[in-house]
Formats: sequence, structure tokens, C-alpha cells
Amino acid sequence: MSTIFDESAATTRLAARLRAEREARGWTLADLATRSGVSRAMVSKVERGEASPTAALLGRLSAAYGLTLSQLFAQVEGGGRVTRVSEQPVWRDPETGFLRRSLSPPGGAPMELVWGELPPGAKVAYPAPAYSHIADQQVVVLDGVLVITQGNVAHDLASGDCLRFGPPQDTTFHNPGAVPCRYLVAVLRAADGTDARPTPVV
Repeated sequence: MSTIFDESAATTRLAARLRAEREARGWTLADLATRSGVSRAMVSKVERGEASPTAALLGRLSAAYGLTLSQLFAQVEGGGRVTRVSEQPVWRDPETGFLRRSLSPPGGAPMELVWGELPPGAKVAYPAPAYSHIADQQVVVLDGVLVITQGNVAHDLASGDCLRFGPPQDTTFHNPGAVPCRYLVAVLRAADGTDARPTPVV
């Protein structure tokens, strides 16, 4: 899947959305820093567009707002019931080069589809709170290999393999291969904003 996007414009729109979310709640920078675990100085830089947020940082901020990452990105870009590939919001993690494309049309539906591409050798870490508003999440590898580690358990996935996530834990996506790994994520948001997944049976 080819990806052409204006990275500077995407960062500017994301910065404005993050600030709007904070102001809509009447929070100060210090309030958000306390709730998210992200320093006040970093929050300020991100909101002013002076720093590009990493995937881990966005995970913490979206969790503080009670949003999934997909919800956050959907609010950055508008749209109708169909999102053409040229209209789908794309974001690049400045730290790892990870690409994230929101496939689902915005509009508040509980199911979200996300396409990801992780460069060779890259790792992306998400804190447990980033999954606290998700009822179910599954990942299927389209190309390459992917190691997803939840807590202390690593899952080695190859093309066609699918993993269903367990309860919220610190999670790392790692591409140990020599070529980019592409995968699809299906996310079902919890109806009441809390985690609703059953503890998996071992």
C-alpha cells in the first residue's frame, strides 16, 4: 500500500486536536500531565507543534482522554461513510518510522480498523492504559513477521497469523525481520469506556 502524506500538516492537525481535547475538559497542562504521566513541558511542545509525539506518548494522552488512538485520529480528519485510500488519516511515529493508517470512516462506530507498517528491526511500545477503553482487539499479519509481547508473554506471528489481545498490559510490537511488516488491527471499543474483555483461559 503506497503512502503519500504531508507529515508537517498531519502533525499540526494532531497538535490542534490534542489541545482542543484538553481545553474541552477544562484541564490545565498540569492536569493532563498528572493524568497521562507525560511531562507538562512535553505536552506543551506537542500542542504547539514543536515536537512530534511518539506512539507511546499518544497512547498515554489518548488514554487520559478516554479515547482509543483510532478515535483520536478520526477526530483529526473528517469524512463520511466511505473513506477513500487518499483520505485515510496516516501518521508516522518520528521515533521508529512506524506508519499507522486509520481505515474506518469516522463517526463513532464501536468497531475500528487500522493498517500498520513496522520497519525492519523497529519496536513500538504502548503502555497498558492505552488499552483500557477497548473491549476486544485482534491483529492479523499481512506480510512479514511480527512479535507482540504483552506483559512477559511474547507471541511470534507470521503472515496470516491472528492474535487476540488479553487484558490491558504494557505491549510491544517488534519486527525482527529484514523486510517491513504490514498488519491489520481490528478494535472494538468498550461501550461504557472501560475494559470489558474477559480474562483469557490458559
